[in-house]
Amino acid sequence: MFPFVFFIFCFSKGITQDLIRVRNNLSQLCSPEFNGRGYVKKGDSLASAWIAQEFENIGLQKFQNSYFQNFNTSINTFPKEVSCSLDGKKLVLGKDFIVGADSPSAFGRAKVIFLDTLLFSDKNRRIQFFNQDFRKKAFVFPIHWTKKLAELNPTEIEKLEQAALWVSLHNKLTASVSTKQGKLPEIQVLQSAWKPNTKQITYKIRSKFIEKYPTRNVIGYLKGTIHSDTFVVFTAHYDHLGSMGNIYFPGANDNASGITMLLELAHYYKQKPSKYSVAFIAFAAEEAGLIGSQFYTQNPLFPLLQIKVLFNLDLVGTGDEGITVVNGVVFEKDFEILQKINEKYQLLPKIVKRGKAANSDHYFFSEKGVKAFFIYTLGGIKAYHDIDDKAETLPLTKYTEVFKLITEYIKICE
Repeated sequence: MFPFVFFIFCFSKGITQDLIRVRNNLSQLCSPEFNGRGYVKKGDSLASAWIAQEFENIGLQKFQNSYFQNFNTSINTFPKEVSCSLDGKKLVLGKDFIVGADSPSAFGRAKVIFLDTLLFSDKNRRIQFFNQDFRKKAFVFPIHWTKKLAELNPTEIEKLEQAALWVSLHNKLTASVSTKQGKLPEIQVLQSAWKPNTKQITYKIRSKFIEKYPTRNVIGYLKGTIHSDTFVVFTAHYDHLGSMGNIYFPGANDNASGITMLLELAHYYKQKPSKYSVAFIAFAAEEAGLIGSQFYTQNPLFPLLQIKVLFNLDLVGTGDEGITVVNGVVFEKDFEILQKINEKYQLLPKIVKRGKAANSDHYFFSEKGVKAFFIYTLGGIKAYHDIDDKAETLPLTKYTEVFKLITEYIKICE
């Protein structure tokens, strides 16, 4: 049975209506209109404007008369045609290949030089391999050999960098974004799409580097009934990878799931006010290196020392195998509280604690001394940073359970 139908049968009418709203919000955030919530066609700006309108509809208050906190970041984008053919056979962008995040524009046709892995153990093969002329060629290598390539001497690396194009072979295509543009174009090809006897590759990459791209965090809050100068904070990043050529990355689990839960928490605390003020922050530019959250911690809208606890929500759309709590090792007493809540209500198969990690927007808050946790779900679908991370296939397996775990924890804190 599809999980959404399961929710309808198993929860009260009020909760069911919330899940319908969650599904609608997921679909909106992952829609072509927002273009992957990235830096082409202003997908991030459209998404942030939509989130701000949702904040307004819920009734969140503004800091400094605005929901927005503006900043600039550099970004490399691929707004125009991207194509690749192997011996005349055209590959499908997003399914067979993608482009390396920092690639510059490049186009042409090149003969293939495949990495001879014996060069790492055979001196003669090494000499023979590097005696080749790499100019106007495509250097092809399996991605798991990257560390060994880094061990080559500077002269050998310089030789490889003479190639017109690098082609890395992957078992799974995982896209990313870059705040810089490199000198070497790279195409990442799915291993199963690469034929061992390939002789020639034809490629076209049209990139655009933007040195000062304007983007923005979205922030709102609800005033506490008693301790209005102390804050419980919920965060989630709304940005994703945007688009590449004629495809876009929907980013359902990463991180439309976190934003929808952020909005549901805002609805919840609007209806059930907390004695502490509750702030809701939707960060930009997380995928570019936690840039939005770092900017916020450097320019906070209220003192960071006034934060009682922060929960960062990222990748919360599954949960078949439970959740991980980053900083659970750091704040063991709080982790024990979460464990007890989970045992009491039988919410999740397991809760795994983890130490410090610079893997999402909680990190810079932690570094500033804030009690900050990052929750992400385990198991379920494997779609990540690819075109298959879609709203319609995101199961939300333990969505309501994670929501209850968090809200019950906050009750105990009060």
